[in-house]
Amino acid sequence: MTSATHSPRASSRRFLAGLLGAPIAQSAAPAMHERAAEALGLRCHYQLVEIAGAGREELKMVLEGVRRLGFTGINVTFPYKEAVLDLLDELSPGAARIGAVNAVIVRDGRLIGHNTDTSGFARAVTPLVTASPHGAVAVIGAGGVGKAIAFALAGLGVPELRIFDSDRAKAAQLAARLEGQEEIGAKASVTPNVEDALHGVAGVVNASPVGMLPSVDTPVPDNLLHAGLWVADAVYSPLWTPLLTAAKAKGACVMTGRELAIYQAADAFELFTGLAPSIAELKMAFDGVMAKRYAASSSPLPPHALARGGEGRRR
Repeated sequence: MTSATHSPRASSRRFLAGLLGAPIAQSAAPAMHERAAEALGLRCHYQLVEIAGAGREELKMVLEGVRRLGFTGINVTFPYKEAVLDLLDELSPGAARIGAVNAVIVRDGRLIGHNTDTSGFARAVTPLVTASPHGAVAVIGAGGVGKAIAFALAGLGVPELRIFDSDRAKAAQLAARLEGQEEIGAKASVTPNVEDALHGVAGVVNASPVGMLPSVDTPVPDNLLHAGLWVADAVYSPLWTPLLTAAKAKGACVMTGRELAIYQAADAFELFTGLAPSIAELKMAFDGVMAKRYAASSSPLPPHALARGGEGRRR
């Protein structure tokens, strides 16, 4: 498997993209990509490919379909960001370093894996990191998105990462991967529980599926949250997870999954087409999906629900 450093260019005014994962029926990705394309004078059909419990052979068949059916590229989400790695022809240097893929582009019949979760999360969380005390950050979850988030935080100069995962081996593998990157310089350690992970940290990120519908749980007990923390969640379905609701009530600075969703989509769109999308259009598309979702539910849209990530503490 070789490294890829190039990106494709849109060869026509139409393109086909999609998302592979499960569950993804609530994804805002189709609305974002299709609206961004329209704003650039392009036509995009963004297809959801929801397959639960796919094994290696089934994933291989799906990716072969992506290769042969005219897709420009496809996003990959939970639970397949790591499972697709060795089914691709090439990996970008970033995806190879992280060990997870969330965007696959098709170039000359070859499938090339990239990771825009890392670049997207870095763009999203920078205001929180720069405005907070320089300290350790806890990362809850060491799967595909957890890997990307940990590398993004290390790249922003976070000096220490405390990693917790219910699968301790996965947490240990991520810590070893980070420690093996000398140019990053972040200390990475595995913690046996969430309490130890959060002890004395400046911030915490939920990179696990806990709190993603239909789950109504939280990965962090409420008593560990306080006004001195910043708290981010990679989940955006619901936008206000139990974790973020509790953190905001404690006065913590919070960031919903909105910004990560938007910025990773922007970077993926550019990989698919070679064109930079309008961030404003992506935000409007995302916010429209969220507004419709809350309107269809019995609960009103929470105050500031669509505010930019990194909103200030309550006074």
